[in-house]
Amino acid sequence: MTMVNLTLNGKQVSADVPDNTLLVTFIRETMGLTGTHVGCDTSQCGACVVHVDGESQKSCTMLAAAAEGASVTTIEGIANGDSLHPMQQAFHENHGLQCGFCTPGMVMSAIELVQDNPNPSEAEIREGLEGNICRCTGYHNIVKSVQAGAKMMGG
Repeated sequence: MTMVNLTLNGKQVSADVPDNTLLVTFIRETMGLTGTHVGCDTSQCGACVVHVDGESQKSCTMLAAAAEGASVTTIEGIANGDSLHPMQQAFHENHGLQCGFCTPGMVMSAIELVQDNPNPSEAEIREGLEGNICRCTGYHNIVKSVQAGAKMMGG
C-alpha cells in the first residue's frame, strides 16, 4: 500500500491505495469524481485527461503515487461555482459533443492548448487534440468549440 497525498481540484487529499493504483482509478474510485473517464486503458483515446501541475496528462497511464505532492485538476475542478469554465461553455454553446464521453478529456486538453497558444488555427487545434478520440462527431463542432473557447479565454 502507498499513501498518496496531493491537491485535487484545490483541496488537499490523502488516501492509502495499492501500489499499482492508476491516477484515473484514484480519482474515480477513491475520490469519487467520475467526470474523468476510462475509455481505453492504453493512452490512446484521451478520455482520461486531467491536468497535473497545469499540464495535460492521460491519467490511465500514470500511477497515483507518481502524482504525490502534485496539483491535479479534473473536469469537476475547472468551473467557478455554478459558472462553467469558458471552454466548457463554448463546448455547450457550439454543440462540441454528442454522447459526451470524450468531452472531459477534450475540454482539459483544449484548455492547455489555448493556454499555450491563445489564438490557435484550425490546423493547430486539430493537431493539439490529436491524442483525443471522439467516436461520435466529425470533429467540426469540437474545433469550432475550441476556437470559441479560445476567444472566451481571452485569445
